[in-house]
Amino acid sequence: MFEDNRLVPVLYGEQNAHLHKIESAFGVKIVSRGNQLFIMGKGPAISNTRQILEALWSKIQQGQEVDTHTVDAAIRFLNERDGGENGNGAKLHEFTSGDISISTRKKKIQPRTPLQADYMKTMRGSNLVFGVGPAGTGKTYLAVAQAVAMMEGGEVERIILTRPAVEAGERIGFLPGEMKEKMDPYMRPLYDALHDTMAAEKLVKSIASEEIEIAPLAFMRGRTLNNAFIILDEAQNATTMQMLMFLTRLGESSRMVVTGDPSQTDLPKHEKSGLSEALEILSGDEEIGLVKFTDKDVVRHPLVSKIIKAYDAKRKKDK
Repeated sequence: MFEDNRLVPVLYGEQNAHLHKIESAFGVKIVSRGNQLFIMGKGPAISNTRQILEALWSKIQQGQEVDTHTVDAAIRFLNERDGGENGNGAKLHEFTSGDISISTRKKKIQPRTPLQADYMKTMRGSNLVFGVGPAGTGKTYLAVAQAVAMMEGGEVERIILTRPAVEAGERIGFLPGEMKEKMDPYMRPLYDALHDTMAAEKLVKSIASEEIEIAPLAFMRGRTLNNAFIILDEAQNATTMQMLMFLTRLGESSRMVVTGDPSQTDLPKHEKSGLSEALEILSGDEEIGLVKFTDKDVVRHPLVSKIIKAYDAKRKKDK
C-alpha cells in the first residue's frame, strides 16, 4: 500500500505505463486497486517487482522525477550482479539513494545504468579517465555535464572540448566557411550536451569569453592546459601521435576525459587508432580511470542496443 494518494499516479505512470513496463521485464501481472498493488507471478519475479516499486516510490517521495527512463534505469540497476549469494540488487541502493549524480544550475543528472554510476564516480576521483563503448551510452553527455558542474562549482576555470576532424571519409577542407563554420558540424554533439546542461545565455557568454573552448584536436598541439576540464570526444579517430600529443597537454589542477568507441574508427585501414593503443599501454595504471560500456548500457531507443549486438556478432564471425 502506498500511503500518499497524490503521488500514486506518478508511480503508476500515464495509463499505468510504468506498471506495464515492469510486468514485461519480470513476467508478472500487476493489478492496481487504488493505492494498493497486487503482484502475481513466480517467487523471484515477485521479489524483483516489489524491489523496483519500492525503489521508484522512494525516489518519488524524495521529490525526484520518475518517468519511463527512470523505470528502465531501476530495472538495469536491479539486474546488476555482484557475485554474492543473492546475485541481484547489489546496485539498486545506488539508484535509490540518489547520492550519485551530476548537478548543474540547469538540471540534475542521475545515472541510468550501473556503469554510468561508476563513470560518474570515476570522473570525480581521477584526473584522467577513459570512457569507451558503443554509441548511446552517455559517455560524452556525462563528461560534458561533469565539466559544467565543476566549472560552476569553481573547481576548474574553463572547459576545453575537442574532437579529431575526421568523419566517415569526409575532409574538413571541402566544407564552406571559416574555421568555426567548418568545425561546427563535427562539434554538434558537444554543443547539444552543453545546451542541455547550461542556460543558453550563460553558454553564449562562456564561449565568447573562452571559458568554454571548442576546437579541433590539431589545435591542442604545443599547449599546456592548466585548471581546465578537457574532453577528447570520438577519440577512436585520433592517430597514435595525436593521442600522445593530447594526453601530454594535461596541466596542473586539470581533469581530462577521453571518450570513444574503438570499434567505430573512421581512420584509413592502415592507420592504428590512438585510442586502442592508449588503452593497451595505460589500462594497468591505477591512477587512470577506465570505464568500458557495453550494449547493455545503451540508453537510446531499444533498437540501438539490438543493432549494436548484431554488428558485434557479425564482426566476431568475420574474425
